[in-house]
Amino acid sequence: MHGLMEIYMGFTKSTQAAAARAATIAPPDTGKLIALLDDGSAVVRRHAAQALASHPQAAPLLLVRVHTETDHSARGAMLNSLARIGGEDAVAGLARCLHSEEPALRNGAIEALKTLPEEVPGIIAPLLADADADVRIFAVNILESLRHPLVEDWLLDVVESDAHVNVCAAAVDLLCEIGTARAAPALQRLKARFSDEPYIHFAASFALKRLAGS
Repeated sequence: MHGLMEIYMGFTKSTQAAAARAATIAPPDTGKLIALLDDGSAVVRRHAAQALASHPQAAPLLLVRVHTETDHSARGAMLNSLARIGGEDAVAGLARCLHSEEPALRNGAIEALKTLPEEVPGIIAPLLADADADVRIFAVNILESLRHPLVEDWLLDVVESDAHVNVCAAAVDLLCEIGTARAAPALQRLKARFSDEPYIHFAASFALKRLAGS
């Protein structure tokens, strides 16, 4: 027990020391905060990333670092800061993360984009036209939390034209929640287009029943 307690106390002290080191920059200096992103302590990197949320000029570097940061909490802080910075470049960079092979980075970018309802609409159409079906599904996932008058139109475009069954299925699932009666013809055509896909038939039929009762 004493050994475990010593290890715990040592870890606590090192964490506190790292946090104190990150807090020594006051007022925060962009260059010094950026330098701390190379610190050996993930705690320091996380605190620096959080502080950079008020430094829009750091966005390009943060967009690079999210791809190389190995600590989950530090990378999460970078993504959160990018979301707080916002702007066209940050949104475009977060969208590029959707092509990453690393699920945690993709999911973090999706969550960050969901917090930018005013800026994300500008990238939705390109994402829904991406050659990668997974990216198109991610775009539908982003639409789930996007309060925008064109959400149903975007989903109907997917249902009418996307050739990938999983992308269409994701769109139908969301239409079932937010769709209106005008989605009914597109859903009927989707059932005919994927007549040999049981899930599409089930999901579209369920959505049609819900829309008919709304």
